Amino acid sequence: RACNPPVGNLATGRTPVTLTTCGQNSTELYCSYPDQNLLLHTSHGCGQPRCTKCNANQPDNSHLPADMTDDFFANPISWWQSAQGVHREEIRLDFETEFYLTHVIAVFRSPRPAAMVLERSQDYGQTWRPYKYFSVNCTATFGLQDDLTEEGSMCTSRYSDAVPCTRGEVIYRALSPANKIEDPYSPEAQDLLKLTSLRLLLLKRQECPCHGSGLVEKPQRFAHYAIYDLIVRGSCFCNGHAEECELVNRTGVVENMVHGKCVCRHNTAGDHCEKCAPLYNDQPWKPGDGKTGAPNECRKCRCHNHAESCHFDLSVWLASGKRSGGVCDNCKHNTEGHRCQRCKPGYYRDRGKPMSSAEVCKPCACQPMGSANATFSSSWRCHPRTGFCYCKPGVAGPNCDRCLVGYWGFGENGCRPCDCARDCDQHTGRCLNSYDSEPFFNIPIGGRIPDLVQTPTNESEEEWKWNDHEQGFSALRHPEKCVCKEKVLGSVADFCQMKYAYVIKARILSAHDKGTHAEVVVKVKKVLKAGKVKIARSNRSIYPESWTNRGCTCPILNPGTDYLIAGQEDSRTGKLLVNMNSLVKPWKAHLGKQVSDILRTGCK
Repeated sequence: RACNPPVGNLATGRTPVTLTTCGQNSTELYCSYPDQNLLLHTSHGCGQPRCTKCNANQPDNSHLPADMTDDFFANPISWWQSAQGVHREEIRLDFETEFYLTHVIAVFRSPRPAAMVLERSQDYGQTWRPYKYFSVNCTATFGLQDDLTEEGSMCTSRYSDAVPCTRGEVIYRALSPANKIEDPYSPEAQDLLKLTSLRLLLLKRQECPCHGSGLVEKPQRFAHYAIYDLIVRGSCFCNGHAEECELVNRTGVVENMVHGKCVCRHNTAGDHCEKCAPLYNDQPWKPGDGKTGAPNECRKCRCHNHAESCHFDLSVWLASGKRSGGVCDNCKHNTEGHRCQRCKPGYYRDRGKPMSSAEVCKPCACQPMGSANATFSSSWRCHPRTGFCYCKPGVAGPNCDRCLVGYWGFGENGCRPCDCARDCDQHTGRCLNSYDSEPFFNIPIGGRIPDLVQTPTNESEEEWKWNDHEQGFSALRHPEKCVCKEKVLGSVADFCQMKYAYVIKARILSAHDKGTHAEVVVKVKKVLKAGKVKIARSNRSIYPESWTNRGCTCPILNPGTDYLIAGQEDSRTGKLLVNMNSLVKPWKAHLGKQVSDILRTGCK
């Protein structure tokens, strides 16, 4: 819920500043009428004036500004008094920070002023604005209507009567029927209630009606302002996010003093809870709602424990549909991104650890000789999600530390193709013609082809793994690992220009690992065109050529799916080839008819 700090006397523990004080330069003799409350009931009239001396340097005879704001219960008859003869006096109370005002009470020892203004500053005294004008005659003095006749007027005559001659009160309420505020933290409320300084301008003295015939004392000895108590009720200003406040930067603690630094809740921060705490800027800061009681808490940024602060970014907020606008600052643990959600270049995500772990990003472990310099992004040394390195031609392995099957001669330029029908010795290039160890896989083509040495006994229960326990992947499960840019069926001229040797409809059955390529077993269902290699409607092999040096084969051919396949042939070996120039599309009847028409009439 929205929070409200307790209201107290803001003047307690703070000393006002005045233009004058009685007895500043020398001892002054002054007179005043006794407090009406102290007169015996048998007495009539004002009583006899009492005269005594004032000297600011003598504790027993001084009446300093601090006497207005001392404890009025402990010191009920202490007061401040101005120098004699002044008409314009100023009482100013400065605060060390912003506060909220509720009301002001001034208890005068002298007769109340005939004209007075209560003002506040919100910029530490640079500019001032009136709260209320007080006058015996509002129209004559200030040109304003009296609020006794016109409700809501800025001027009142209610507190300007000379009687009582002592202990007359001047009261100002910031929130009155004329100033109705539903939400105390709204901009309108802040404009009215917030202040850094308070000032009373005493503009015109008036004499007590007791002055009359038979006055023995000199009139100038009564010509002063005097105030018993200045009470400024209010609270620290916390935007609805705190219930208590502490010392700002003053030394010494005065009992019952209202402090100005909020003890913030709702994940807010600042002297007035005017901003969100460092790691809680995922949505715009708002004050608590004093009308509905909604706390409007600050929301934590999702930095996965890799940042100590975040900032609010309006463009990110708008792009998210006003759901999240936090951008993490100075991501640690080798992470980066708005939410420290990815690893920095040169590091990759350890899938075995939670994203919040300090060790979630591991350094790439690429073999310098086998890994390629020119990658998708020049700053990536390995794939940021898998850690697989980008290898030179003919090089294989997560770390690019050995030759692909069918290649040999690991060195600065990668590996060279074997000059053999099958595999060759990786060090000498000598041909190996054994078929005994060739595994048979039933996996989606387009994924990484598993290593020969790591064949599981039960394909359905275990995923293919690398020798160093890094997982292999398929294009279906991890499409971002192997990306195939497919050939599209363009114009008739484009299709004919490719001079495809064969066009068939075939169902994919399974695949053999050949290292540099895959040998895919298909069931030929329809032959639309054949070249020198004879094609029968039966099971046979086609050979996707390797597309990348990461062991990915393209185009993607998924088992159990019928495809329209148009490609080249190797008449010397009798092989049907599939590469990135081949047209490979899931079979649809209209597509087959379209290609048949092109073959029959379009290509000459």
